Amino acid sequence: MAKRQKKAARRREPRFELVGGALCLDFINTLDDRSSGEPKELLKHYVDLARFGEDTGILDAGRADRLFALSMRSPEEAAQALKAAIQLREAIFQVFWSVVRKKPVAAGPMITLNEYVQDAGQHVKLVPENGHFEWQFEDSLNKLEQVVWPIARSAAELLASPQLRYVRACESPTCQWLFLDKSKPHARRWCDMKQCGNRAKSRAFWKRKKKG
Repeated sequence: MAKRQKKAARRREPRFELVGGALCLDFINTLDDRSSGEPKELLKHYVDLARFGEDTGILDAGRADRLFALSMRSPEEAAQALKAAIQLREAIFQVFWSVVRKKPVAAGPMITLNEYVQDAGQHVKLVPENGHFEWQFEDSLNKLEQVVWPIARSAAELLASPQLRYVRACESPTCQWLFLDKSKPHARRWCDMKQCGNRAKSRAFWKRKKKG
């Protein structure tokens, strides 16, 4: 997998819940309550996209700050970069959602995803690192779209890996976040046991108590 940038000392509290187990799945989950009639968009502005990059390690704090400043100077370009990122997110979602439901993947989302994967491939190179080699994305100071390059590559790598069979959707009907089940028995049911898992157990408990 392409190497993420090393994080500098954090200066901001994390904004996003990263429970997906893979960068691309965490990115899908930036549209919250997707299955409800009123989904919550967590990427309302370009700054949110850059903050996602910082929280996930795509960007260090310095690069995030530079992109914040650039987005303020170039609001139209920032809006276009955000629009493109959301287009990629929805294509990735449709592909993985089809996989989770064991349905055929539509051609349109795959075409879109491949376009982003090919573009990302133009900005990554192999570099030596401690006796081996790693993929590393270029540090493009003036490219607002650089946040999506590692995300597109993450989606491609997960889709082409044996781990794809362990991509799950949270069983909470009000959540349905996607995650990579890394548990040993591969029997994980919820995106996060502390939240959706506990709520499901509480509902089951009160339902049993009511019947009793």
